Amino acid sequence: MLKEFKEFALKGNLIDMAVGFVMGGAFATVVTAFIQGVFLPLLAPVMGGIDLSSISFTITPEVVNEAGEVVKPAAIVELGNFISAIISFIIVAFVMFLIIKGMNNLKKKEEAAPPPAPPRQEVLLEEIRNLLAKQSS
Repeated sequence: MLKEFKEFALKGNLIDMAVGFVMGGAFATVVTAFIQGVFLPLLAPVMGGIDLSSISFTITPEVVNEAGEVVKPAAIVELGNFISAIISFIIVAFVMFLIIKGMNNLKKKEEAAPPPAPPRQEVLLEEIRNLLAKQSS
């Protein structure tokens, strides 16, 4: 059983998939940093100075007692964070689409490549065979 597990764990596909997950997580982190640190600040002036991440709606306000302690926290819908996550998803999905499309194009080029020419020795042997066949007929 241990031997079978070792064969399973060391298969190329499993390792490739693990590397893909790690790279995907790192890429998602980069995209999130880009959205939060570059894209949204550049978008804010276009939207009239509105910071997209600060868009939220309070459904129920917080309840505070006489001592100033919060008894019941406010119910807040953070719409700006959701919109940021959607933008991040669209960027990640588009980049993944481009990567898969590029890989498919490379596969098509590999499949469409003509077969290699036979070795010179085989060509000469075929010519000799054909000449002998003509002479014997």
